[in-house]
Amino acid sequence: MDNSKKNVTIIGGGVAGLTTAIELSQYSFQVDVIEKSPFLGGHGIQYACKATDRCVKCGACVVEEKLKTAAALSSIRLHTESQIEKITQSKTYSVSLLKRPAFINPTKCTNCGICFQRCPADAINRGFSTGNQPLFAISKNKCLYFKDGSCTLCASKCPEDAITLTAAETTESFNSDAIVLATGFQPYNPEKKPYGYHRFVNVITNLELEQMLRRHSVAQRPSDGQAPGKIAFIQCVGSRDAKLNHLWCSKVCCGSALRMARLIRSRQPEIEISFFYIDVQSFGKNFEAFYREAQNEIEMIRSIPADIYPAEDDSLRAIYYDSSTRQSHEPIFDLVILSIGMLPNPDNSQHTEMFGLKSDPFGFWSYESSSALTNGKGVFTVGAANGPMSIAETVIQAEQTAWQVYNDLVIESNNAP
Repeated sequence: MDNSKKNVTIIGGGVAGLTTAIELSQYSFQVDVIEKSPFLGGHGIQYACKATDRCVKCGACVVEEKLKTAAALSSIRLHTESQIEKITQSKTYSVSLLKRPAFINPTKCTNCGICFQRCPADAINRGFSTGNQPLFAISKNKCLYFKDGSCTLCASKCPEDAITLTAAETTESFNSDAIVLATGFQPYNPEKKPYGYHRFVNVITNLELEQMLRRHSVAQRPSDGQAPGKIAFIQCVGSRDAKLNHLWCSKVCCGSALRMARLIRSRQPEIEISFFYIDVQSFGKNFEAFYREAQNEIEMIRSIPADIYPAEDDSLRAIYYDSSTRQSHEPIFDLVILSIGMLPNPDNSQHTEMFGLKSDPFGFWSYESSSALTNGKGVFTVGAANGPMSIAETVIQAEQTAWQVYNDLVIESNNAP
């Protein structure tokens, strides 16, 4: 059988989707990767390398490597700002794709950043390294041109004439022999928690700290750009929370937060760090040694603050109860990091109904029940859409999924009577 005639559509352009696409290309499949956001790489492309004196296996570099590899392969087509408009099935799947306007031409953009610097409405989103895609994208919801036509500054100042604000939506249709759902996860929004997120400027999420460390290499207070004297990490924000019915552990938060804390301490040793936790989820084969080293550098507090209040100079007062001493404490911090949980992607419910998949009570799919066991429907699920997992776990599962797709489309098909 000529595998090059087989086409697979992957919905989701994060590390799960990209890895699956790369593996399928090794089987000579043609692959379309559909990503609804302007940037590929998912949440993982925002992560900072957390190596100090040695690699700590955080996986951040893996995402960028996968993206560069996928972008260089002619057998993989990468569709950003795109979404499935309709899928119908006969012998194969007929896929109708709606592509939002590409206001910034990727063949002309040199990523100079002039549009980002000059936009008066903060309507230019900046991404990270994204293969052959621009690092910038125009937010139609913020752009003044789309509100009242009053501004075309980005287009007029672009030295490469790469911006066309009158660009229109396009559609595309193609056939696909299998569908891979790699829709990832949605970060928990902590605004309703009593920690002042989006009310106190120096309360940020772990994902925002990842972006900060990637762009600036050091921790800074958003309020003034200065180095914080004291930082608090608060774990399990939106995970393991019976009030929210979020009973699962998001698995990666402890490892990510401790790695970032140690990275900050290695680059800014004057900063004091406190780590508030319920218990610490183990991670990696060298966890015990890593954790002992972390305890020597970081104040570990087995308690979760009940509230955070503003203090002088945009600092923050955290209130927590120490059950071992039966005393309340109110330390002051300059920066508070909320380790937010991983939630199912809201799009999962639509795909569950569309393809007849099974999900758990929380909305995650079950890899064992829906991947390669979809009664011949040719639909597979992969990555954090099946439940919280690390980058390393995601890559392994994506490699397994690619093999299952190959087995379903080629081996089983050849063996069919």
